[in-house]
Amino acid sequence: MKKHSLLIFIVLFAGLHFFANAQAPYRNGIGVSVGNMQALTFKTFGGNHFAFQLDLGTKFVTTDGRFKNVNLNNVDIWCLELNPNFMFEGRLAGNLYGMIGLGASIGYSWNTIQYQGIFGIWHTRTDLGKCGANGILGLEYKFSAPIALQIDFRPGYGCLFAENFDAHYFDYSANLGVRFTF
Repeated sequence: MKKHSLLIFIVLFAGLHFFANAQAPYRNGIGVSVGNMQALTFKTFGGNHFAFQLDLGTKFVTTDGRFKNVNLNNVDIWCLELNPNFMFEGRLAGNLYGMIGLGASIGYSWNTIQYQGIFGIWHTRTDLGKCGANGILGLEYKFSAPIALQIDFRPGYGCLFAENFDAHYFDYSANLGVRFTF
């Protein structure tokens, strides 16, 4: 109970600090993000505190120990996903901003398993849908030039699905993004 009270206090304190230092660092930004997800990214501010970020990119998921409810061992899965995030952002100090928010993901996933058969190498392809929900926590620095640098962590829930199949897992992403702002 004490841990939850401390977490609530920290979130409220950070929110009040952001609210007291209200000012959007820029109106729109477009760029790229690298890390667990390689993506094209667009960010816009709807006010002084609220931002909307949309990422379209690929993510690599390895199944070693991640899926407990299905037998998927040593299978590597590629995901093409769209990840919209709604964030509360505020100035921490100077040109450094902090952000916290929620997002979702929807996409398409595939894998190709290669194995040696009697008559040569065989390939099996599996196509899956992907959906999920995530939080976002990060920092952004706005340079005096029209450039912004963002680092964020997105812990969340992911689900891969197909007909008669679903696999649930802890989905996360740690990213570094750079944007041209205008």
